[in-house]
Amino acid sequence: MTRAMIKQYTAMVEFLSKALGPDYEIALHDLNDKNNSIVAIANGHISGRTIGAPLSNVALRFIASREYEKTDYKVNYSGISVGNKLLRSSTMFIKDESGKLVGLLCINFDDSRFKELSTRLFQMCHPDDYVEQRIYYNEKIAEMDQRPGDEPENFHNSISAVMEDVIQQVTQGSQVPVDRLTHEEKMHIVEMLEEKGIFLLKGAVHHVAQSLCCSQASIYRYLSKLNREKKEG
Repeated sequence: MTRAMIKQYTAMVEFLSKALGPDYEIALHDLNDKNNSIVAIANGHISGRTIGAPLSNVALRFIASREYEKTDYKVNYSGISVGNKLLRSSTMFIKDESGKLVGLLCINFDDSRFKELSTRLFQMCHPDDYVEQRIYYNEKIAEMDQRPGDEPENFHNSISAVMEDVIQQVTQGSQVPVDRLTHEEKMHIVEMLEEKGIFLLKGAVHHVAQSLCCSQASIYRYLSKLNREKKEG
């Protein structure tokens, strides 16, 4: 993003936070530095992030899948706040005059305070068993808004935490210890990590190599082979 764009959208962050209130986190990402992308944030207590925090797992996936070429925004997907509260998250893709993606404007809404107020109000009028049977908020149902295979958005202040989060999501289903994976299995993991956008981050190759107990040269070979297969396909 240009300095002028950052200034303009930073004012929007401040405006939205005051207009919407303390239950809405507003974050502005400048994609010139994906490792330290947040350049403005309001109500950061919701995700625990500050200026300089990196892109989230979902933001990386949006960029890697080139979602911004199909739409100008993504709305109402699930995020996880500090304290593991379910958030309703939305992202607007900021593009320059040529259509290049240069930034993200993200809003994360924590409605837990309103759910608590709603429950208390009904408890004043009805027995507890009525509230339990009729007034319920099922996080599993809320998560159904996610597409199959899409993980909720997780927020971190450090780049290493983002990498560890994404790697864990990809490798958690494996029944084989990492140091016993075959080359084919490791390449499949690298392919999934690339689809999730982890290699958009500086230092990702080194981190992935350590996690998969192999050399950085091996990771580069896997990536090169995957790129050749994509071109040939």
